[in-house]
This record gives sequence, C-alpha cells and structure tokens, in this order.
Amino acid sequence: MGHAGDFDVIVSGAGPAGLAAAALCSEAGLRTAIVTGPLDPFEKRHDPRTIALMRPSVHLLEHLELFSDELRAVSNPLKRLRLVDDTGGLFSAPDVTFDAADAGWDAFGWNIPLEDLHPALAEKARVLGVEFIRASATGVSGDRRELAKLQLDNGSELAASLVIAADGRNSPVRETAGFIMLRHDYDQVAIGCFFSHSAPHDDMSTEYHKDQGPFTTVPMPERRSSLVWMVRPDRGREIMELPPEELARHIQLESHGDLGRISDTTEPRSFPMQTMNAVEYARDRIILVGEAAHAVPPIGAQGLNMSLRDAALAAELAGDALAFGEDIGGREIMERYDRIRRRDIFPRKAAIHLVNSALLTGYTPLQALRAGGIALAASLPWFRDIVMRQGLAPGEENVPRVMREHQSDAIKN
Repeated sequence: MGHAGDFDVIVSGAGPAGLAAAALCSEAGLRTAIVTGPLDPFEKRHDPRTIALMRPSVHLLEHLELFSDELRAVSNPLKRLRLVDDTGGLFSAPDVTFDAADAGWDAFGWNIPLEDLHPALAEKARVLGVEFIRASATGVSGDRRELAKLQLDNGSELAASLVIAADGRNSPVRETAGFIMLRHDYDQVAIGCFFSHSAPHDDMSTEYHKDQGPFTTVPMPERRSSLVWMVRPDRGREIMELPPEELARHIQLESHGDLGRISDTTEPRSFPMQTMNAVEYARDRIILVGEAAHAVPPIGAQGLNMSLRDAALAAELAGDALAFGEDIGGREIMERYDRIRRRDIFPRKAAIHLVNSALLTGYTPLQALRAGGIALAASLPWFRDIVMRQGLAPGEENVPRVMREHQSDAIKN
C-alpha cells in the first residue's frame, strides 16, 4: 500500500480530465483530493468550445450518472461525420460521410458544451467525496520512493501515494518532476465560436480540409452549431477583428452555404496550435493525464477523448491496486499505465500530425497520402468501417472498464 500520506491520491488540476480522475478515484475508495487552481470549478463560465465526446467518453459520463436530461438538452448527437476536401490542390479526394447507422449505432457520440460539462463534473466529484483544495500546485519535491509531496502556492505541502498531474500544458508537477516533453509549434491558430444557421444540420459534423487547416462545424441543438477554424496566425488576427455580421458571412462562404444563412455568431476566441507529447506518461508516483501528457490540434475530436481515457485508466489502475493491497503508486502501476496509454496516443498523434502537416505544407507526397486515405474510405465500405471504429477508441482491451461498450447505452437520443 505504501506509507500513509494526507491522501491516497492528489489530483493537480481541475479541468474535465482532472475532475473525472478525481471522481473515479474517490468512487473506487481512494482518499482523494483535487487542487483546483485559482478558478472556482463549480462556476459556469462562458467558453466558446464544445467537445465531441465519442461513445467511450459518453459511457464514462453515464457511469458517473452525468448524462442527464439537463445535459442532453444543451448537447447534440453526432450521427454522421463528413469529410470535404476543400484544398483545391492537385490531389483532391471525393467527399466521404461516415454514418453511425452503418456500424449499428444510433450515434458516434454527442457534442457537449464545455461550459456545461465542467461544473457537472465538479459537482459529481464533490458528491463522491473528493476534497477540493483552492490553491495551485507549484511542484513536487523529494525522492518519491515512499510518498509524493506536492507543494502549493499557499506555502503548504501535501503528501500522497500517487499524484495525478492534470494541470495542463505548462504543468508545474510535470516540470519539477523532470518529465521530458517533445513539442512542435504549428504556424497556426484555432478560432472557436457558436453560430446559428437557417438550414438543418441533420446531426452531422463536417470537417472541410482547407490549405490553412480544417474548418469544422459541429451540430448543437436546433439550428445552431459550433465552429473550430484553423488558420495561419495572420489570417486568424483578421478573423478575430471581424464584426459579427462579417464573421457570419465568412462562415457561410467557407461552409459553401451547406448550413444556409449564418447569423448570431458569438464572440470568437483564438488558441495557438501545438502538439506535445511526454517521453514517459508515468513514473515515480506521478501519472500524467490530459494536456500535461499530450496535446494535439482539434482534428478528428481526439484531444479530450484521449484525456478522459487517461483519467479513467489512472483511476482504474489505482483502484485495482487498492483492492489487492498493492502500492497504488508503485512501479508496476506506472509501467502499465505508460504501456497502455502509449498504444492509444502514439498512432492518433501521428495521424493528426500527418493530416495537419499535409494541409499546411502543401508537400505533394503528404497531400497524396491524405487524399488517398479519404478516397479509400469513400470507395471501400470495409475500410470506412475500420476508420470509423478505430477513430472512436483503441481496441476494447485498451479501453478502461467504465468506458467499454458493455455500459448501458447512453448514446441513444
């Protein structure tokens, strides 16, 4: 079991992945605390981002009894996913549409506003007995052979058998623990906002591949959608300065009028694009989850879905160790977490980087490879089925138990 500390598990960072990890750890019987940072995790704050949670992530929400009528009311099922080659390049692929019904599903997942998901996760963690500590972690100290000691910005120190670092891309826990991060900055930003449209979206998300990056519309309730628009920084600054009516006009043009007349755009926000990956995902009583471990551009709805699998696996391994009287922060747990997550994250990160680089560089072989993959999916049903299933999650054996298909079906609308 390891030596007694203030808690069994301390989670640093109260984003969705950190909150999910804390809730699941506490549910497993582990004495769990979460260090929240300066912001109140229970407060609903405007965020122009939504997250397309695929089936395994929706199963996680259902397991935590969070996929309520209230959350469904502000969310939308994702029944079809469409890819449009809009580069105008030498190698152009035909449009391809992935339909959940072809796989025997009612939907691939749901598009959920982060501003609603975040406080719901926080409240569930509180109900499950997680202790919330309003401070920020500044790092870890000691050799961590018996306990991990977490320093806080209020001058105090907490000790636990396991620290889960969910404190973002600039994670103080990760940096002070000496984890090595590999980073690549793209000459690109992502712009997010919500908008209304006159034509129905038919529960379909469309990703238009353009020469500065994907332009993606994701359905929301009624005739409303969210937007993720990836462009070069100069173009991004121009877009951010557009008045609402002009922004709506640009969205209508970029989407080729597929959603009809665009109106009622919310104030956009811009985020720099970067890919990051830790050389190790866990060691010496510290497990990295979410953007403390990896970050990818918002292509194919992979980011938070991978992060929630991080959180669920960390809690599962720690809970199993507790049940068998093992050290929850021991080397075997660290190595198993690293091995399982590596099998999921590495191929997804590589595929996202390939697609984005092909669009940004215009390098002909990469463009041909990207277009060829889309063309195969458009023409071969068996290949399209493989892409659909692998796009959701790795093989079932690598998906945490609470996210597997045996969970009762929360996908139906």
